[in-house]
Amino acid sequence: MIEFIINFGPTLAYIVIFGIIFAESGLLIGFFLPGDSLLFTAGFLASPASQEILLKLSLPAEHPFFSLPILLIGCFLAAVTGDSVGYAFGLRVGPRLFQREDSMLFNKKNVLKAQEFYEKHGGKAIVLARFVPVIRTFAPIVAGIGNMEYRRFLSFNLFGGLLWAVGVTLAGYFLAEAIGPDNVDKYLLPIIFLIILISVAPGIYHLLKEPENREALRHSIMKMLGRGPATSETN
Repeated sequence: MIEFIINFGPTLAYIVIFGIIFAESGLLIGFFLPGDSLLFTAGFLASPASQEILLKLSLPAEHPFFSLPILLIGCFLAAVTGDSVGYAFGLRVGPRLFQREDSMLFNKKNVLKAQEFYEKHGGKAIVLARFVPVIRTFAPIVAGIGNMEYRRFLSFNLFGGLLWAVGVTLAGYFLAEAIGPDNVDKYLLPIIFLIILISVAPGIYHLLKEPENREALRHSIMKMLGRGPATSETN
């Protein structure tokens, strides 16, 4: 990841990073992009420790590869703008998709379910989705489809964008000294996994504390194990 970013050069690398964060935050084509690792690595390259890497690559190392203020502001704006674009897409295009006849892919009941979900849990979903790959791309689109109030959506969008874009980048910046330039590849993935685990844990707890959700999960597991209730009874 470090070599990928450095090969663009500082100026172009800013554009690439901001573009990826924007796309992953709300464009359907961006669901596969590596936002977490990109933010963490970018934060690492904004720290003084990155100068050692630049020296090893025979690159100018009078200062870190990135400017931290520019990186933080740009990533935050890209994340918030991306989510807003995803919301607008869901709000304007989503309902039209569900106006067609029910099919395997489109069911009008899904719109009502999405709207009900975001009225009840929308704020948490928008914030927590920031830290879950793939889910963070679709969350704002579903919020738009569910007709979540935009003012409410925006407030959680700003908060979630701040926690994710700024928080993960700062984690890379401050952990750079502790990790050291030689160990970044070794510890990068475990740290990202830990960030995701901590972020998803509250949502899992909230989901499983309701009896009907626990029962549905138990039923699904038993069915996968082939131990579900018999589909028919003999007289």
